[in-house]
Amino acid sequence: MSLDRRDFLKGACVVGGGLALGTQPGSAKTVSGLSTSSPAPQAPEADTYSGAPKRLLILGGTGFIGPHMVKYAVERGHEVTIFTRGRSEADIPDVERLIGDRTGDLTALEGRSWDVILDNNARDYRWVELSTDLLKDSADQYLFVSSISAFSVAAMDLEGVSYPLKEPVVDEESPLFEKPADFEEGQEAPYGLSKTLGEQASEAAFPGRATVVRPGLIVGPGDPTDRFTYWPVRIEKGGEVLAPSDGSDPTQIIDVRDLTEWIVRLAEAGTFGVFNATGPGTRMSMSEMLYGIRAITSTPVSFTWVPFGFLQEQEVRPWSDMPAWIPNDPISFVSVERAVAAGLTFRPLADTALDTLQFHQARPEEERMNMQVGIAPVREREVLAAWHKAKG
Repeated sequence: MSLDRRDFLKGACVVGGGLALGTQPGSAKTVSGLSTSSPAPQAPEADTYSGAPKRLLILGGTGFIGPHMVKYAVERGHEVTIFTRGRSEADIPDVERLIGDRTGDLTALEGRSWDVILDNNARDYRWVELSTDLLKDSADQYLFVSSISAFSVAAMDLEGVSYPLKEPVVDEESPLFEKPADFEEGQEAPYGLSKTLGEQASEAAFPGRATVVRPGLIVGPGDPTDRFTYWPVRIEKGGEVLAPSDGSDPTQIIDVRDLTEWIVRLAEAGTFGVFNATGPGTRMSMSEMLYGIRAITSTPVSFTWVPFGFLQEQEVRPWSDMPAWIPNDPISFVSVERAVAAGLTFRPLADTALDTLQFHQARPEEERMNMQVGIAPVREREVLAAWHKAKG
């Protein structure tokens, strides 16, 4: 999920105030097709692939999710080609590397064919339009990695919904962003709309042969955004930790390895359709996530849960100062039942947290000292002091 979810925060106070800062009376709304009986989180089993090797073209392959996807595919015996600009180092053996640019230079892809194309780095729908137009007769399947940011909260019927959510109110059929009336073909689009248009381009070029995967917040080793990394790092430091609200807000994350390994298995099975891909398989609250991370360290630590209203007064921002948290956010808890039924599994949170922490500790000093998100230590102490003073 892109950092552009910060755009959601422009309306977060309105959503929060209008829907749930004073929680509406009545029970949570039941949405057709959704169930609260999601399967329990699973640890992925050690499995093998016994079918004929697939010829896979991975558009991208040197960013965050790409190396994990490539490594798993190679380990399972597939013939992997990656298409990149050649600007990032990639220590990945046994792959064919093609150089080009998705903004226009697709020459290296011309006249080639593969079994499955995995499009994992399209931030711009125009890239998808170019690649699908060229490759629509070059593969049996096109798998497009979209995002749950494609969902349009403004277009959802949320009347009667109670917060914090106890069950998902978003599934694969929930409304997506649509082009505004003044949208001109070929113009730049905001992230969520761009993902919607990318989905449409994939499905138009590969009718009945497209797979759309909508991840939530992708986390784990290799993540350059720190959107989850902040919490293992902060908790491992110990002491009093500022934590958002009362801990009951739902949150969802997906380990990059669980996501990419499942995507490769979708390609192996020739599975088509649209899938939300985040986790775990059952509801996880912010308190469950933070206390779960707490289990990986013996450092003395305590959590101080500060109400949302006070955080607002202190200008502590959801998602950026307090990563992985947006209160009263329907797309912080989406249904993943369809993906679980299609084989998505989840490793334990402690494994993800520990591996993420170890990844962070091995980063260059500049990256360790200048994390992309998370409240600054001095500011955290100021907010905690203000909260204790306000409580008397």
